[in-house]
Amino acid sequence: MPRRHMHMAGADGAALRAALRELRTKLDVPGEFPPEVLAEAEQAVRAPRPPDADATDLPLFTIDPPPSRDLDQAMHLERRPGGGYRVHYAIADVAAFVTPGGALDAEAHRRVSTLYFPDGRVPLHPPLLSEGAASLLPGQTCPALLWRLDLDSTGRVETTDVRRALVRSRAKLDYDGVQHAIDSGTGGEALALLAEIGRLREALEQQRGGISLNVPEQEVVVQDGSYALAYRAPLPADGWNAQISLMTGMAAAELMLAAGTGILRTLPTAPDGAVGRLRRAAKALRTDWPHHMPYAELVRSLDPHDPAHAAFLQECTTLLRGAGYTVFTGGHVPDPVLHAAVAAPYAHCTAPLRRLVDRYAGELCVAAVAGAEPPAWAVAGLAPLPQQMAEGVRLANTAERECVDLVEAAVLQGRIGETFDATVIDIKEHEPLVGTVQLEEPAVVGRVESSSARLPLGDRIRVRLTQADPGRAKVLFAAV
Repeated sequence: MPRRHMHMAGADGAALRAALRELRTKLDVPGEFPPEVLAEAEQAVRAPRPPDADATDLPLFTIDPPPSRDLDQAMHLERRPGGGYRVHYAIADVAAFVTPGGALDAEAHRRVSTLYFPDGRVPLHPPLLSEGAASLLPGQTCPALLWRLDLDSTGRVETTDVRRALVRSRAKLDYDGVQHAIDSGTGGEALALLAEIGRLREALEQQRGGISLNVPEQEVVVQDGSYALAYRAPLPADGWNAQISLMTGMAAAELMLAAGTGILRTLPTAPDGAVGRLRRAAKALRTDWPHHMPYAELVRSLDPHDPAHAAFLQECTTLLRGAGYTVFTGGHVPDPVLHAAVAAPYAHCTAPLRRLVDRYAGELCVAAVAGAEPPAWAVAGLAPLPQQMAEGVRLANTAERECVDLVEAAVLQGRIGETFDATVIDIKEHEPLVGTVQLEEPAVVGRVESSSARLPLGDRIRVRLTQADPGRAKVLFAAV
């Protein structure tokens, strides 16, 4: 879908802001950081744990949305003299600022992850850390966990190293700018290598049966103080950047498995019933899926800009449910061990500013490479992490879903009775008269009900808005 914006009037904006405040209260979202947490953060900024190495000579760069200041990852890519590639991937060293058992640590365990709202984020760590001293901002010297991944000419990882080092990013890039620079050939060797390595890693993902879904994203955007909705189909550069993170997460999993202590991000294989339902959806969407063609191969052949394909990609997300975290200690082989979508062991380790578990994984990997025993605090904190993260993920998902619902209702408030062009992107399996539609304009995805005829999955239909009231009634449509 093309990216489109629709701005709300001032009155609607005021109503939405009030509804967002009510949502924070309803979800019991953490408020301001306690004074003792801020005091400890200020002290940590003045005296973080110093790393042993200095890698400030590496010309690292970050790729993030333009407004972001909590920058977890920076990279440098180069060719190896004997062939293949070398990837340096710097990850913010949160553990250099957080004392185990201290106020900062306790507050991070209470929050678990950063929450995102249209009117601002609720950070995992105080902003003077997450958007300041610990962030890989351009021109700032700061501690990091510096990964070095040496790849062969096909993109396979040959050797892995990670250790603490001082780093300094040179540039903060964004996805649109990176894509334009690569397409126009003006991005230089580093961005050319991002595309080259990214494509190689995508090919390896395909070989092992992994899946990356390019589902068009519905996002809330802010312009000139107004909230709006937009569709955004992922760019190739999004995928190439994600491949660097995925590669690092896979390397982290292998390090922890070899050391016998760690925490993996796991996803079970989808049950046969779910795959059968997906085949029925493909047929309804007139998407050709030969019986001999693997699911992963089919997904790669789809165009997210095609409405029918976009609808099918949305259906594919049902196979990615059930992800969790698996802890293992004492050299025991964990069960489960694989992430079905990655098609390999995988760990979350590249976003410690925004996700609690990544600090633990990073610490365990540094110890594994050094051949040292992991810190006692990291091992002791592993057992409760899966439950803590599950609760944090549920809250984050609920907040995101509810925020989009509120913005949709605000955008459409006062337009009850109007009709819109829409595509049916989902149908309830046991209620064929109830489903989900994606409007072409504005960028709204909402529930639709039909009075008699079964909803035509993947088809364009006309729908009439029957309710929309931010904070009181979610958007609802009736098939015309």
